[in-house]
Amino acid sequence: MIIKKINDRKCWDSFFNAVGSPSFHQSWAWGQLQKALGYQILRLGVYDKDKLIAIALTIKIRSKRGNFLFIPHGPLFNIPASKLSVSLQKNDIPFVTRALETITDYLKKCATDEGFSFIRVAPVLTDNLIHGEIFAGLGYHKSPIYIHAETMWAVDLADSEELLLQKMRKTTRYLIRKGIRDGINIRKITTSDAVNDFWKLYKETYTREQFTPFPKSYIKAESEAFDEDKRAVFFFGDIPSKFAQEGTSQTQAASLVLFTNSTGYYHQGASIHTQYPVAHVLQWYSMLESKRRGCRYYNFYGIYKPGRTPASWKGLSLFKQGFGGFEVDYLPTQDLVVSKAGYLISYTIDKYLAWRRGI
Repeated sequence: MIIKKINDRKCWDSFFNAVGSPSFHQSWAWGQLQKALGYQILRLGVYDKDKLIAIALTIKIRSKRGNFLFIPHGPLFNIPASKLSVSLQKNDIPFVTRALETITDYLKKCATDEGFSFIRVAPVLTDNLIHGEIFAGLGYHKSPIYIHAETMWAVDLADSEELLLQKMRKTTRYLIRKGIRDGINIRKITTSDAVNDFWKLYKETYTREQFTPFPKSYIKAESEAFDEDKRAVFFFGDIPSKFAQEGTSQTQAASLVLFTNSTGYYHQGASIHTQYPVAHVLQWYSMLESKRRGCRYYNFYGIYKPGRTPASWKGLSLFKQGFGGFEVDYLPTQDLVVSKAGYLISYTIDKYLAWRRGI
């Protein structure tokens, strides 16, 4: 097996879609976003006798928390995902192990040559003992912190609209129907021009909830990277003017949804506390837009996992799970140390960040 850099988008997209596009973090657009944010990237392909068998978008991160090479929700192997994750069969293990070893050896040399302290991999392999042993056998151990969601909630959109509603929690279904009857309006804007309007509500949200927000420039760059292929949509939920109190906005919820061929992803959200079920109707319309685009799944993204995510996620997780669906549980993020001294600094910072998050 050998590594080659992939510069042909058609080649990358073809493989990405063939294995089920399980996470937008390995999409071509996500790589473009990283470059727009100032990071260098590597689009690596693993070849066996001229056949492409794995891809790994790798980001070169140099930051205050340390210098490391990061593979977000990858590598992806030529094994189609099932329900947005990959569970290896017995005969897959030798080939996946060799492909991962090939990638690891390549990145270890890169790290040594360019001054990176460790390699961080966030796999889309399901969380089980066999997958953990593959990484452990190559020298990896569980990272003290996640960067992208490891446990998510998703809905299979193959059912009819009525059946999707029937599979929801009774209260969720009632609130969606009530919101539609009451005239809650959902607007969708498919250009990054909506960033300013989204930011107003997002700012109010992070101020109220006291979480560390993404910068406005980040959200703008994210929407622009996916907007190139019309794979980013801002949704805004408005209550009728007759319900809006004087001096308050009619817009009470908003989101940024990203799309791959297989899935719509609820990646950014904002809302104000309201008695109206605007957020419920907004998510329903996001699911319907995903279904209209031919997506099989709608991914609500991260939910609470004890010992790995903040307890403050419990309420939002309960909201997401009310729409019916299933849990996607990835193997925890894995680290491989290249420089012990450099990694110790990063590890200490990451443990502090985890403590600050309440983990």
